[in-house]
Order: sequence, then C-alpha cells, then structure tokens
Amino acid sequence: MIALDTDILARFYVDDPGDPEGAKQRPIAYEIFTTSPSLFVPLTVVLEFEWVLRAFYRFDTAQVIQVMTHLLGLPNVNVEGIDRIAAALELLGRDLDFADALHLAGSRHCEALYTFDDRRFARPAQRLGVGTELVVPGSEPSSMVP
Repeated sequence: MIALDTDILARFYVDDPGDPEGAKQRPIAYEIFTTSPSLFVPLTVVLEFEWVLRAFYRFDTAQVIQVMTHLLGLPNVNVEGIDRIAAALELLGRDLDFADALHLAGSRHCEALYTFDDRRFARPAQRLGVGTELVVPGSEPSSMVP
C-alpha cells in the first residue's frame, strides 16, 4: 500500500494550466491513481486537501464535496476515517466549516464538544441540529448550546 500526500491529490484533481510544475506532475499523479492497486490517504491529508481546494484553488462547497465524494468512492483508495469524512461532508453541505464538521463528526461518541467559537461553530451547529452537544465554556447558561 502506498500513502499519498496532499500535493498528489491536488495534482490528480486540479488541472491548473497556469502552473508549469503542475503540468509536469499531473500525469504522474494520474498514473499513481490509475495503476496502484492500493492507496492510502491519511485523515490529516484530507483535512489539508480540503483547505487547498477551498483556499488556494477557490473551489466552492459543491466542488469540494464532489471531489471528496469521488475520492471516497475510488475502489483502490483507502481513506482513514472514511465514515467521519462522509459525515463531515454532509455537514459541509449544510454550511458548516469542514474542519469544524470533522471535529464534530469525530466527537459523536462524546457527551459534548467544548469550543470557544460560538459564532462560527457552536451556533451554526445548533441550527443544524447535529446531535452532539456543543458547549461554550464560560458563557451564561442561556448561551450554552444544547
């Protein structure tokens, strides 16, 4: 089994004609994906890859979900935490940040997830009814997120 880093995923999924290095590396990434019988993508690489797609290549949410869903469905690719990533993608599609969604999906077995990020994480998650209690420590009881 061969483990892949973020740049291999980016070269496979993103055709950036303005990048001469990418033009050379893209066929190599394609060959790796199409000829290797067993590939492994660590969870940390998936997290970084989402950031690269969104922040560097300016993919919108629908494009990120499409790429990630394709990656998760490749028969020769084993993605660490695939169920967690699938749950996070569902939350991403409902307007929660991917990293926060991944944290939340990984914490479903816990009674609560504590965060100081009330505005961008706790409140949106509460509106989505995610199931895991999000708590903002130090807040008034009325601002605790059930």
